[in-house]
Amino acid sequence: MSRAADKLTDALYGVGWSTVKKLPEPAAVRLGRGIADLAWKRRGKGVLRLEANYARVVPDATPQRLAELSKAGMRSYMRYWMESFRLPAWSEDRIKNGFTPQDLHHLTDGLDSGRGVVLALPHLGNWDLAGAWVTTKLKTPFTTVQERQKPESLYDRFVAYRSGLGMEVLPHTGGSAFGTLARRLRAGGLVCLVADRDLSASGVEVKFFGETARMPAGPAALAQQTGALLLPVTLWYDASPVMRGRVHPPVEVPATGTRAEKTAAMTQELADAFATGIAEHPEDWHMLQRLWLADLDPAKAPRAAAGPRGEGTP
Repeated sequence: MSRAADKLTDALYGVGWSTVKKLPEPAAVRLGRGIADLAWKRRGKGVLRLEANYARVVPDATPQRLAELSKAGMRSYMRYWMESFRLPAWSEDRIKNGFTPQDLHHLTDGLDSGRGVVLALPHLGNWDLAGAWVTTKLKTPFTTVQERQKPESLYDRFVAYRSGLGMEVLPHTGGSAFGTLARRLRAGGLVCLVADRDLSASGVEVKFFGETARMPAGPAALAQQTGALLLPVTLWYDASPVMRGRVHPPVEVPATGTRAEKTAAMTQELADAFATGIAEHPEDWHMLQRLWLADLDPAKAPRAAAGPRGEGTP
């Protein structure tokens, strides 16, 4: 990306955080839906990739059904952004009442035990809202990791935004994040990681909706090394202004096997929990990037594979 494009991207995010948060909520909802529908009609790469990913999740879907899903998916994605731009201006009561999780006892019991907890989430719903709810409703700070973005000023915006919501934010790169996360967990703290897409190209291969994908090893490795509880979390929207969620049962460390084998088994269990939540609410899975190895490496693509609406598997 050129320097001019970097500056434009940073400026657009700045406008979002400075302007959208001042809009009345109904106006922000209408704006987000309008932007989503326009993007969907343009049929850009992100929309086509979203449809191709949904075709894995709903393999018997017709082209019309996939188009409906991608339209709903773009609306859900823009709801995430509209909420995120407005979160810094939300009152404590608005945040506390904006999220309702099921089976929360898995998290609260784990925190009460003092052993530390790792929450692992896919790109479902609004993970920032869930995080703000944890710091506001549960009064529990936590540590997370932020992917480095370009320009650096955009990365700084995201760090400031999430820090303002009560999160400790570590950079994804640099090699020191894992050690810091481990120290927080050994002290009985909470770590939250979005974990359905590997950013290092050295993650764990898992079966995900019947095909091979790669997911980060970090959540499972942290749980093994520190004794922390590993909990999958899935999120979704309904027709109300309140986001829903579920804290899944703990992913246990296998009793036998090498460290790598245990990590692989635990990461597969995470992937299975993610798949359950995504299959139930596919339109709330905001995966506009390539995920499966067949899409990342053409040599691994099945013969005659093609995405919806003529998008060949890259």
